[in-house]
Amino acid sequence: MISGIIGRKMGMTQLFAEDGTVTPVTVIKAGPCVVVQTKSAAGRDGYNAVQLGFVEDKPIRMKNVTKPLRGHFEKTGGGLPPTRILRELRLTEEPEAAIGDQIKVDVFADGDNVDVVGKSKGRGFAGTIKRHNFQRGPESHGSMNVREPGSIGQSAYPSRVIKGTRSSGHMGDARVTIQGLTVARVDVENNLLMVRGAVPGPNGGLVIVKKS
Repeated sequence: MISGIIGRKMGMTQLFAEDGTVTPVTVIKAGPCVVVQTKSAAGRDGYNAVQLGFVEDKPIRMKNVTKPLRGHFEKTGGGLPPTRILRELRLTEEPEAAIGDQIKVDVFADGDNVDVVGKSKGRGFAGTIKRHNFQRGPESHGSMNVREPGSIGQSAYPSRVIKGTRSSGHMGDARVTIQGLTVARVDVENNLLMVRGAVPGPNGGLVIVKKS
């Protein structure tokens, strides 16, 4: 059974319960997605998976697709329109879905626990305080070490900086997975999924929602 979907992060809002309780949620436009390819452990691929294509509001024409992607969609039989976004989801069992089947937001229900995968916002070059939550040094008179990281090596052996030492560098713009989020509401009519809490990425960014 396919228990995942591709979506776009629309932004955050609040849900109000009858007793006045406020729940912050992230709104995700989840799907509809179409099955483009299936893989099975018994076949030449050696594992079970499905490849989903995210169906957007503005479709693309076949003549505007690259030749490799055009050939990939022609293998489906020719009746499947191309999609810009393709993602593969691993399955524990052989896929029951066939090429061309639609996956909608109704695969989720209120109260489901899900994992959300996205790409975090890029913060550019950042120092150790912002990037790794280092503490600053004293700001008293004569202090020369306010926002510097401090010692990063040794005086004698091995007299080098060890690989993996936390330092300044590129922050963000990386694949991030948030596990154990709860589905607060499912809007099947508008293909919307409301998840409690925050998910990685900017508004409009692509995310993958999978059941935990």
